[in-house]
This record gives sequence, C-alpha cells and structure tokens, in this order.
Amino acid sequence: MYVQQLEPVADSLGLSALVAALPLMIVLVLLGGVRMKAHLAGLTGLLAAALVAWLAYGMPLDQTLSSGVQGAVFGIFPIMWIVINALWIYRMTVRTRHFDILRRSFGRLSDDPRIQALVIAFCFGALLEALAGFGAPVAISAVMLVALGFDPVRAAVVALVANTAPVAFGAMGTPVVTLAQVTGLPLDSVASVVGRQTPLLALVVPLVLVWLVDGRRGLRETWVPALVCGVAFAVAQFVASNYVSAQLADIGAALAGAAALMAVPGARVPAAETVRASVLTGARSEELDEEDPRGEVIRAYAPYALIVAIFSVAQIPAVKDWLAGTNQTYDWPLLNVAGPDGEPVGGNVFTWPVLSTGGTLVLIAGVCTAAVIGVQARVAVREWLATVKELRFAILTVTAVLALAYVMNLSGQAATIGHFVAAAGAGLAFLSPVLGWFGVAVSGSDTSSNALFGALQVTAAQQSGLSPDLLAAANSSGGVLGKMISPQNLTIACAAVGLAGREGDLLRKVLPWSLGLLLVMCLIVVGQSTAVLGWMLP
Repeated sequence: MYVQQLEPVADSLGLSALVAALPLMIVLVLLGGVRMKAHLAGLTGLLAAALVAWLAYGMPLDQTLSSGVQGAVFGIFPIMWIVINALWIYRMTVRTRHFDILRRSFGRLSDDPRIQALVIAFCFGALLEALAGFGAPVAISAVMLVALGFDPVRAAVVALVANTAPVAFGAMGTPVVTLAQVTGLPLDSVASVVGRQTPLLALVVPLVLVWLVDGRRGLRETWVPALVCGVAFAVAQFVASNYVSAQLADIGAALAGAAALMAVPGARVPAAETVRASVLTGARSEELDEEDPRGEVIRAYAPYALIVAIFSVAQIPAVKDWLAGTNQTYDWPLLNVAGPDGEPVGGNVFTWPVLSTGGTLVLIAGVCTAAVIGVQARVAVREWLATVKELRFAILTVTAVLALAYVMNLSGQAATIGHFVAAAGAGLAFLSPVLGWFGVAVSGSDTSSNALFGALQVTAAQQSGLSPDLLAAANSSGGVLGKMISPQNLTIACAAVGLAGREGDLLRKVLPWSLGLLLVMCLIVVGQSTAVLGWMLP
C-alpha cells in the first residue's frame, strides 16, 4: 500500500507544495506563455506529474502509471463520451440542413437586433453549450448574428460574453460531473451549489448584452425583456440543477429564457429604423427570408425535444434506479493508495456507468434523431466516426488533463497544495473563483480547470473550515467567466466572423466584463461563506 505524504520534500510543506505545483505551472506556462497546443501541454504536464509522484513523493512507478491510466479512462468515458455523442447530433442536423431551418426560425422571431442578440447568443448559445460546448456556441452564434447584419466585431463580442452562465453545466453537465469525480463529492451536492451561483450571473448577462448591442439606449428601451429572459433562465437553471438533473440544467434554462422573452409584449415589435441602422452595420443574409414548411421546422426542433424527453424519463425514480443498477464497479488494477490518515482512497475502485451516464442517454437521443430527420444508418455511423476524428485532439487533451489530475490527486500532490493554500484562511472564499477563472482563461475549458484545481480546492476548504462543496463549486462558477478571454475562444470567435489575427481587439473589449463579473462572483462566494448569503446554500 502506498500512503500519501503531505511533506515529502525536506519535511517542509512550502517546499513540497512548490514541487507539487510544478506540473500545473508547466501546463499553464506552456498554454498561456509558449502557446503550445493544448494536447501537447497536457501530455508534458502529465509527464511532469508522474515524475514528481515517483521521484519526490515515492509513489511506486506501477501505481503512478496506473493512476494516470484511470484518469485517461475517465476522460474518455464518460467525459468525452458525452461530448462526442452531443456533437454527433449537431453534425447530423447540419448535414440534413435542419440546422439552417432552425437558424432561419430564430432569425424570424424578432426584427429588433437587441432581442435577436438575446435569442441567439444567450438562449440558443446556451442550448448549444448544453449539447456540445468546446467553442461551438461562440462560433455558431457569432455567424448567425453576422448573417442578421451585425458588425463582425460586435457579433463576436456579444457571442463571447453570452457564453458564461451556461458553461458550468455545458456538454450535458460535463464540468460538474468531472468536478464531482475528481473531488469525491456527490454530483448532486456540487451541482446544487453551482446552481445557486451561476443563475445569479444569468440575471446580469442579458442586460450586459443589450448594452453591448445598443448602449444606454438599448438598456433603457429593452431592459424589461432582457430582465425577464434572465430571470426565467436563472430560475430554470436553479430548479433543474437542484431538483431535476444537472445534465438538463442548460437545456431547461435556454428553453425557459427564450419562451419568456418571446412572451414579453414588446419583444416581437419591429425595432425603429434608427436602431436598426445604428446597430446592423453589415449585410443581412437573404437566406433568412426563405420560408420553411411547418413539418420541417418541427423536425428541426425535434433533436432538442428528444434529449429533454429522454433525460426526463431517466429521472423517474424507477428508471433511474434501474439505470444505476447497470453500473459496474471494479477494483482498479495495480492501485492500492491510502490517504495521510491511512484510510484507503476512493480511487482504488472504479465505477463504469454503463447506461446511467449522460453520454449513453445522448447516444439514444442521437439514434432517435437520425430516424426523425431522415439520416440513414450508414450515414449516421459515418457522421459519428467523423465526429470522433474531428474531436481527436480534444479527446487527447481531456484524457491527458484527467490523467494528470488523477496522478496529482492519488499521489498526494493536490493535498499538499491544498494544505498550503489553506493558509489564506477566510480569504480562500474570495480566491477560489479567481483560481477557476485563471484555469479556464488559460486552458479554455471549465472541465479542465475543475480537473486541475477541484481536489486542491476541497483540501484547502477542509483545512480552513470552509464548505468543500462551496469552494469546489466556486472553482467552476468562477471558471465560466474566464471562458470569454481564453485564447481558444478568442481564436474561434475571430475565425467564425472573418477577423483572423484580431484576437487582441476582442480581448480588450471583453476583458473588463470578464473581470467585473468575476468580482461579482467572488463577492457572492464570500457572502455564501458567511451568514450574509449562507442561507442560499443547501
């Protein structure tokens, strides 16, 4: 049995924490400074973590390698299993042109560019985040706004800022699922706290978007629909994440926000020509004027209805218990690790959620989608394989980062850093969202940030007397605000609207909003750690 040590380097917690942090620092420097490709940076960091575990912490080499393999397996299933199947559904709708029908349907909902920004960037972007994530919402929303006549820079900025509130529950809850796995906290408890933080952002972001589109006039004239949209989104996200399913949080929030927005009396009223002339400085795509048969419009919306229906059925207690009963639990080979207290750690056992994982439910929804929108079986299989090929570097990145996280967690590196960081005491509540924000700003992924920093947040919380659920959730909630400034997302936004090479211009425009909203999130977490907002926690 390997017993984790907290001070393996010269019996010093400070020196041990410095050595333990080397893999993280290497990854962050390679990503943020050297601009190395994410999968290469992840693999380099994994090598560093393995060497630190073996040489500095004395973890047997076979157990070091085994812990990395377990992390890589978890990165593939269930994490990337969810993403692959979700993006597969999107690819099939693009192939059959039902996605174009959906885009035209959104374009006809309102003639007011401020309302269009809310419908497309905020609501539909959240739906895309729920299904695919990994930059797809920013690229697709920005392209749709440009097609409506938005200036490319404005379209990109709106798409980037809108991609905040839904990120923690993106890709069918992948970030919070990862956070629960690496911290050992129950998924329901982590999702519940995140669902009491990010909805507060949803109240503000629609108002920010209206300001970005039309300044003070836009806020004065359309604050009511923006606020209604934000409130509906926030309430649905809170209810779904706390009482239904973390995987459905963004889908329910996106649909609720769009429905509430369209129910506001003034939302469908054509905007004044002075507003349209000052906001829409580009050319409107003539394709948006095409009329689509009602039946095809219904089929275009069908994939999202199928996902909601299948996940809702999966939440029925009898069905949920049956699905959970198919889980397979194994003693992980070559792994026998105990914590500093001598108690075996959870990583010694591996659970394979055969049917209960969100990825399998999305796969079922994908098969149903293929039948509904008329995709032949061989074509559907070919699209699935093409999706895997398209995501090959993302798969490698996620598996490398999860392997790195597992090596650090099981060897004791994360615990050492957590004990050292705990010296910040009550200040941890303010710093936790900042750490998550920094992780996403560098890696471009809330999932990766949770994998890297989740365990040390929990350790630090336990040592400082704060709630582990709160600080773990704060890592994810703070992380969503780093998404808009990550080089990955900035590049995607520029490429989507034809602004290649102007990432710096976009960064200067979105950075103040990222920092401002981060400050708000830090204050929320501080309040929740005290009696001021402590009543908000479950």
